[in-house]
Amino acid sequence: MANKSNTLIFILSLTIINFIFFTKTAAKETVYDLLPKFGLPSGLLPNSVTDYSLSDDGRFVVVLDSTCYIQFDYLVYYEKKITGKLSYGSISELKGIQVQRVFIWFNVDEIRVDLPPSDSIYFQVGIINKRLGLDQFKTVHSCRNSIGSSSPCSSSSSLLPPPLKEIPMLLTE
Repeated sequence: MANKSNTLIFILSLTIINFIFFTKTAAKETVYDLLPKFGLPSGLLPNSVTDYSLSDDGRFVVVLDSTCYIQFDYLVYYEKKITGKLSYGSISELKGIQVQRVFIWFNVDEIRVDLPPSDSIYFQVGIINKRLGLDQFKTVHSCRNSIGSSSPCSSSSSLLPPPLKEIPMLLTE
């Protein structure tokens, strides 16, 4: 009889542990659901996010399946790992996103929106603060590994090289 009780307790314990584990993993929202809760558009990141983590102090890590490009008003390059600090209405200490301007790549250091919300979003690139229309960031865009391809992540002879890390910041606007 004691053997049946021990077996029953063991099975019950495993069931409870599995329930807790699967409830926590199933309850993790996507990064695309998380961004609007911080007042930011979900389309800031490409559709190739495979994982993310967010600490209590707002520091985050986003992992993509590979590096990629998206054409907004400007060509944007996403590294495989993007880090920064998320707070309501802004992302600061940003690493892993670059924008091309006149054939030169610049690091995007900060992204912020107006509070109360407006139709603008601001990108801090070195000493330049560029205002763009928020509409182009409302939907999640497909990640592409080449600028000339019409299909996401396709192989093409027009693959773009990754941006250089050691270009001095120039004032272009």
